[in-house]
Formats: sequence, structure tokens, C-alpha cells
Amino acid sequence: MAQRILIADDSEEIIEILQILLTGEGYEVVTAGDGEEAVMLADDTIDLIILDVMMPVKSGYVACSEIRKKSMAPILFLTARTQDSDKSMGFSAGGDDYLAKPFSYSELLSRCKSLLRRYLVYQGKSVASPDNRLVLGDLSVDQDTRTVTVEGRDVNLTSREYCILVLLLKNRRKIFSSENIYESVWNEPYFYSANNNVMVHIRNLRRKIEKDPQNPEYIKTMWGRGYYID
Repeated sequence: MAQRILIADDSEEIIEILQILLTGEGYEVVTAGDGEEAVMLADDTIDLIILDVMMPVKSGYVACSEIRKKSMAPILFLTARTQDSDKSMGFSAGGDDYLAKPFSYSELLSRCKSLLRRYLVYQGKSVASPDNRLVLGDLSVDQDTRTVTVEGRDVNLTSREYCILVLLLKNRRKIFSSENIYESVWNEPYFYSANNNVMVHIRNLRRKIEKDPQNPEYIKTMWGRGYYID
């Protein structure tokens, strides 16, 4: 069954180009012309969402935030806005990746395939191995089903948040710099502004698993060095 990708952009030209490109790669494409339509179409049959930031009715950031209330499918922002503050807003809204316009088609396909691959693993569609649970206090990660619970409560993480949590849990007391985390989770060479990407994901992760994100019990900071789980 073909994986389904939702594209939301107010440019008919961009939608047409992306639709041709992605259907040519075997994906099924669903399109939306504004943020509100994107929210409506983002159901559990969608495997990846590509959002423009500047859209009518609802911006990509607003649409992303609302989509996150009902779907954990990876979200890739396509936009001409490339300031670090814009990227931070996108990640804070629940986005997984950011690709600046103009972009190469090969780079777009690479990002899409990478996000889809991580999502399928996160959803538990890879081969499971025995004794694959990570437990620390009230925090439990079942790697066979890719589910996370805190005090018995299910916690919905994005694929990157999940990967960061597992990385730290598997290497307790080891301090990971932002560079270590970025290259391990994003599987890309580190660059200076990538530090903001990592910080936003750590902040979102703490908000979801910590009782008091300002005084974290699980993910701790070693100032000047990085993050770790004790």
C-alpha cells in the first residue's frame, strides 16, 4: 500500500510540481490550499505532511500545532523564511524538519524518505527484539511497540523526540552535546544553528515527560557540555 503524503501550499504551481515528483516516486498525494484544509485532511491515513508556512486562513505554524493534537505523522516545513527564530517556531509547533525555498528535488526526496523511515520505525513496524524496554522511575519506553508512558499515562512523542529520549536512556550518565545529539538523531553533519533545533526538541520533550520542565527529573543539563539522563 502506497504511503500517503499531504501537501499544503497556497501556490498551485508548487503543489503541481511536488505532486508530480512524489507520485513519480510511488507515493499517494493529497493536497490542501490553505492551513485550515490541511488540518481537516490530516487524518490517521496520512504518513507525512509537507506544510508551507505562509498560507491563508491558518499559517503553517498554526496548522502544525492543531494537527499535532490528532496526528504524530512527521511534518516538514517548506518556506522561504530561514531565520533561526522561524525554525524555532516551527519546531515548537511540532514540526520535524525544515527545508528552505528554493530547494532541490533530490534534497526534498531525501528528507521525505528519511522522515517516513523514522516514522515507520516509531510506529512499531520494524522487527522487534526481545527484552526491549527501557524503564527509569515512572518513565517507561517499550521499544517493541514504540510507546512511551509516564506514571502509566501514554505520551505522544514525535519521531525525533522519541529518538532523543531513547539515545539518552540507552546511554545513562553519558553527556551528549547538541552536536552529538544532532548527528545521532538527524543523521546529518552538525552546523552552528542546528543547536537551536536540538534545544527546541529537548524543551518539547521535557514538557511532555517531566512533572516540572523547569526542574527536570529525567533529562538534565550539564551547563556548557550537554544533556544526560542520570
